[in-house]
Amino acid sequence: MSSNVLQVSGLCKRYPHFALENVSFSLQPGTITGFIGRNGAGKTTTLKSLLNLVHPDSGEIRFFGMDFCKDEFAIKQKIGYVSGGISYYPSKKLSTISGVNRRFYADWDEDVYRRCVSRFQLLEDKTPSQLSEGMKVKYALALALSHHAELLILDEPTSGLDPVSREDLLEVFLQLAQDEQVTILFSTHITSDLDKCADNILYIRSGKIIEDAPRDAFLAKYQVVQTAEKPDASVIGARESKSGWTGLIPTGAPAPAGAEILKTDLEAVMVHLEKEA
Repeated sequence: MSSNVLQVSGLCKRYPHFALENVSFSLQPGTITGFIGRNGAGKTTTLKSLLNLVHPDSGEIRFFGMDFCKDEFAIKQKIGYVSGGISYYPSKKLSTISGVNRRFYADWDEDVYRRCVSRFQLLEDKTPSQLSEGMKVKYALALALSHHAELLILDEPTSGLDPVSREDLLEVFLQLAQDEQVTILFSTHITSDLDKCADNILYIRSGKIIEDAPRDAFLAKYQVVQTAEKPDASVIGARESKSGWTGLIPTGAPAPAGAEILKTDLEAVMVHLEKEA
């Protein structure tokens, strides 16, 4: 029996002007995987395909060793999904919405829910129409965490949150992964969040997975360099900056003459690789 929490093999979804092509990856228990790529690369389509919110054309998707199409109810008891596109009845109180949700899950834990409400400073007499976008995300997370989900699939969970609230959520993610072995897959454009918490990076470009690796191993492949003049073609994805030009070189390759080596982080690697594409 597979130990993977999620195993995706050969996932394809075709549209007139875009296609997911043979997307394959797996998630191990208790890991945090950051799903990155520019707008339109296929992140949301992939995540929605996992849950059959978008119907894949082909491929196999298995959660906890179970086929989603055959065991959808059992699987949904063990996962939580949060998307910026999810909306609730705008005029219903949160307490009413929560009351409906708790009926869906055999493992609903009211104590966990109450702790989330307190931690996220949610007021249950408010309605979704009265919440900021950031508070809507926090409420959706409270619902997801309250039935002891073993896998969280999050589409832009920190988008719209202020820096302090983002840090609070990252702390929650780390605690869930380290202390409770919850597995987390989340897409984001805020790559600094992944620098702080991700174990692995899944990088998609134009519907294809181009990198699936531990974060540190991915970053170790490149060095960021800065030059006064536009560098030659040996520098990957050269971009003009206020202080000259920046780009990537493979780790171990000779740096251009006079180049300064800068800190390597996910944002720097991604923006230069996308420039090169």
